[in-house]
Amino acid sequence: MSKTVEFYFDLGSPATYLAYTQLPKICAQTDSQLIYIPMLLGGVFKATGNASPATIPAKGRYMFQDLDRYAQRYGVPLRYNPNFPINTLMLMRAVTGMQLRHPQRFQAFIECLFHALWVEARSLDDPATVAEVLTQNGFDPMQVLALTADEEVKAALKANTEQAVARGVFGAPSMFVDNQLYFGQDRLDFVIEALR
Repeated sequence: MSKTVEFYFDLGSPATYLAYTQLPKICAQTDSQLIYIPMLLGGVFKATGNASPATIPAKGRYMFQDLDRYAQRYGVPLRYNPNFPINTLMLMRAVTGMQLRHPQRFQAFIECLFHALWVEARSLDDPATVAEVLTQNGFDPMQVLALTADEEVKAALKANTEQAVARGVFGAPSMFVDNQLYFGQDRLDFVIEALR
């Protein structure tokens, strides 16, 4: 039986974007299954007393330099988003809704949003910009907006976030292999070892 990587993610984290660019390849190479679990990073921070490294100026500057190094190593584009940090509540509800209601379009949906945030550095806390990005990528903004108001979708995101905290998650990206937590896109080598 092949192993799984449970990937707890929030679009608003640049480190999560970098992990997202690598995990499908890692899973393909190790014959493993990638399970996407959307969570609300703000909710995790609140529950655990953690905060974004960007809230500490020196650490924030270093973090983005370090993420640039990893982007170069991975051969993927990464652009600092001047709107960071952004409130991702509506985005993550939309992501959860797409996963629940339109799973066949889920992958394309998160791809367009990650790209808009971390390659194009778009302001996705602006509803008009979100609508524009969705339309450009073949999604109906009104249909997506309806998902964010769906009570079952809201409950699913809340449950995912609570489950993450209960499992020891304190930030993003967080990955589990064999119920073992690996935090940060700079720990993917340990994820690969665990999958092998």
